[in-house]
Amino acid sequence: MTDPDADVSERRCPCGRGRPFASCCGRLIAGETDAATPEDLMRSRFSAFAVGDAAYLLATWAPETRPSRVRIDPDMRWTSLDVLASTGGVLTSDGTVEFVARFTRNGEAGARHERSRFRRHDGRWVYIDGDHLS
Repeated sequence: MTDPDADVSERRCPCGRGRPFASCCGRLIAGETDAATPEDLMRSRFSAFAVGDAAYLLATWAPETRPSRVRIDPDMRWTSLDVLASTGGVLTSDGTVEFVARFTRNGEAGARHERSRFRRHDGRWVYIDGDHLS
């Protein structure tokens, strides 16, 4: 469990890789580097939800499916991410990530099981859409 009072850069990254946020998804969210794979982008998008960075979510969304805005629900706390399967890599142009994202909302636990689609747009991975699996 992360300490909500700790500096976000010092906490473990919400994506589940066990590294400090600043040297993991924080680098992608800050624009210091781009995601190398669809899984990297998925993990960074989960982390953006966890830290409340709507601008990053919009910036990494495919133009044809991007909403006009992203609303971060202040009552929702994203708690863990399990990546079940992924396709696509540094030499491919499209890919998928199947994951389960766990959260609490108003004290109740929940989960989102999804298979998301990604593609390269202007040389960068972007989220297209996803199918809810449960």
